[in-house]
Amino acid sequence: MLENKEGHKVPSVTFRTRDGNDWKNVTTEDLFANKTVVVFALPGAFTPTCSTTHLPRYNELAPVFKANGVDDIVCISVNDGFVMQSWQKDQNAENITFIPDGNGEFSEGMGMLVDKNDLGFGKRSWRYSMLVKNGVVEKMFIEPEKPGDPFEVSDGDTMLNYINPNAEQPKRVTVFTKPGCPHCTRAKKALAANGLKYEEIELGQNGLSFSSLMAVTGAGTTPQVYIDGELIGTADQLEAYLAK
Repeated sequence: MLENKEGHKVPSVTFRTRDGNDWKNVTTEDLFANKTVVVFALPGAFTPTCSTTHLPRYNELAPVFKANGVDDIVCISVNDGFVMQSWQKDQNAENITFIPDGNGEFSEGMGMLVDKNDLGFGKRSWRYSMLVKNGVVEKMFIEPEKPGDPFEVSDGDTMLNYINPNAEQPKRVTVFTKPGCPHCTRAKKALAANGLKYEEIELGQNGLSFSSLMAVTGAGTTPQVYIDGELIGTADQLEAYLAK
């Protein structure tokens, strides 16, 4: 049985992290003393669910967590410092503190170190999240113990709902662009001027073509802007939308 550590202090561990080209020791005291911290732990850097859903959503919600009293968001995985540093760069996750639990000491102390030998992973962390205040665990969301890699309760939205169910969500913005497009630049500047962060999908990258654009948006010109799943359209249409 996985242990729920609510009401307990987090384990005292020194993590070997990478700061640029240098090693840097980071302790649990550094991470948690006199702070309110959200932690999410996962089986491995660069793995599918972790890279496409778990980590990106916490990074996206970071400003909302901060507005609701959270000082830091920490991602912990049983990986070495080089891997976690590379993953942070790959994900452009500037709002997350990446902590390598290379020896699994923290995960073991939390009662969350599990055997993933069937996947060739060795010992890894079970997927969970927790809210830690001044080093003491206030709340834990532990994924159910069932086969595979369940991802049901340790997500950013569940944690935010616990902290403040009425918290205002950031808008989800996606912009389809192409290189050298002045209207795309205009649309991105308009979004930035209104404090809207966006995901950019550039044609010509990763096999994306005008056929892809047409299949998704029904349009053959760029930019095409979506906000919260609604097709806003071109730069002109975006400016009219923002003017409202």
